Amino acid sequence: MDFLSKWLPTSAKEMKALGWDYADVILVSGDAYVDHPSFGIAVIARLLQAEGLRVAVIPQPNWRDDLRDFKKLGAPRLFFGVSAGSMDSMVNHYTAAKRLRSDDAYTPSGRAGQRPDRAATVYSRILKQLFPHTPVVLGGIEASLRRLAHYDYWDDCLQPSILVESGADIVAYGMGDRSMVEIARALRNGFNMNLLRRLKQVAFVADGDYVKRLAGDDGRPAKDGGERLSSGGRRLSSGGDYVARLDPASTLILHSFEDCVADGRKFAENFAKIETESNLLHQTRTIVEPTGDKFIIINAPHPVMDTATLDRSFELPYNRLPHPRYDGKGDIPAWEMIKNSINIHRGCFGGCSFCTISAHQGKFITSRSEASVLGEVERLAKMPYFKGNISDLGGPSANMYGMAGRDTAKCEVCRRPSCLTPRPCANLSRSHARLLELYRRVRGVRGIKKAFVGSGIRYDLFDPADRGEYLRQVILHHTSGRLKVAPEHTEEHVLKLMRKPPWASFEGLHADFQKICAAEGLRTQLIPYFISSHPGCAEVDMRRLSEKTRRLHLMTEQVQDLTPTPMTLASVMFHTGLDPYTGEKLYVARSQEDKRRQKSWFFSKK
Repeated sequence: MDFLSKWLPTSAKEMKALGWDYADVILVSGDAYVDHPSFGIAVIARLLQAEGLRVAVIPQPNWRDDLRDFKKLGAPRLFFGVSAGSMDSMVNHYTAAKRLRSDDAYTPSGRAGQRPDRAATVYSRILKQLFPHTPVVLGGIEASLRRLAHYDYWDDCLQPSILVESGADIVAYGMGDRSMVEIARALRNGFNMNLLRRLKQVAFVADGDYVKRLAGDDGRPAKDGGERLSSGGRRLSSGGDYVARLDPASTLILHSFEDCVADGRKFAENFAKIETESNLLHQTRTIVEPTGDKFIIINAPHPVMDTATLDRSFELPYNRLPHPRYDGKGDIPAWEMIKNSINIHRGCFGGCSFCTISAHQGKFITSRSEASVLGEVERLAKMPYFKGNISDLGGPSANMYGMAGRDTAKCEVCRRPSCLTPRPCANLSRSHARLLELYRRVRGVRGIKKAFVGSGIRYDLFDPADRGEYLRQVILHHTSGRLKVAPEHTEEHVLKLMRKPPWASFEGLHADFQKICAAEGLRTQLIPYFISSHPGCAEVDMRRLSEKTRRLHLMTEQVQDLTPTPMTLASVMFHTGLDPYTGEKLYVARSQEDKRRQKSWFFSKK
């Protein structure tokens, strides 16, 4: 088993071959184990390994038998780290029409059924049942975006924080590069919950005594003898009496989960507060959400990641391959899709209403250094499967690399959820010069034939000073015949709710695109993405979309019906029928028949 010197173990046999009688950390994932920086479990595993820890991985454990997969490596010395995988397991399993999908891109041969619904909760419950004294740390997108009360589209109801139902000890929300390492350091000398609660970028359940300490308890008992009724009629521990005394300068107090269930306006108000807080450059306040007789506590996140920290995460000794345990079991579609791609930044300041990127990765951009990107390009060029073409040189948005506010002092007081809508911020530097230079240098790496931009381009980011040159360079050198953009809709009131630019902006892009292709003799296609059934969108709006796209001879093949996912503005509007920021009532296509009719307009020929 000579591969063991390069791979993290996934079985007792592999651990024994390494001479291990225990692991410090065991990571449990809903995805197959692919040792590549595009897979979150691989990144966390390699970061913890770099701390000198013994790290093992249990990928896609069987939760329906005698649970031997969960028991096979024993208990870790420090903690179990649990992730549902690179996608929310419900999005992974079900279409927008709530039909069960027949495949899973994160499993060999694309086989479906290798993870449970609500995988993070199921895995956590099993581990707490089998190993009640071992800490369970939840991470990944499913846990991160369900850390507070949220709307669940599949059950069509509000659900409490994932901490309540999973029984996990803590959630490391957002990108875990720093917080997971800090958790491991805090647990080196044993399980100490008080120590974990002091860390940044974690969420946990606390009782009334913790809230008392937050409020600076002076030792006086609660006036009603230690218990009171909230406005929602539920019983609160004595800590409930201290909520009103929390300092708003250091604590953001939300409406309780029960009050949100009783009144959708309060849920909408909570979202507006959470999103505004999350979009601050410097987030310092603790968020408190009463739930039952407990409190969900969200510690403020780490400051925006710097380039050196991000570079380190990408430069760990990844094999860039699926684990050898999958040899002969079929390709893993998600890896096949990204194996020749290079991610150049994290974060997105677009603030689209239906997207979770800014909620999970943050609004502010952290770009990798040119040296780090070029180093990965050189490593990719040496991989035996690489044929010379980079499939995507991009990120959450292809062309936000290196962008930030010109005057940081203005960013420090900004409360906008998007730097691009309703119009691009005047303080935002939108120059593509640094990105174009990176493209040029990547094209010059030996072994690189083409470096395509496969992720969508934000055309509302084009600076008038370099708009034509950036678009021209991308079309000439970085498009494999199809350029992807995402107007999402054509109607102004829908686009405003989506936080997308006006349709006229896309029409301008389309005209420029056609001119460049005609001048260069190219037959490149412009491929737009569209969404149906977004809150505020009626069937008549879809009819108009159909008419306008036909006039431009656009192929509406990249389309989707909205799936409201937790912690997005669209999901809050879908559930409440309200705009959380204005209180305006919105039309919402909630029935599957209404959603089907809206989507059918993408394919209408009349």
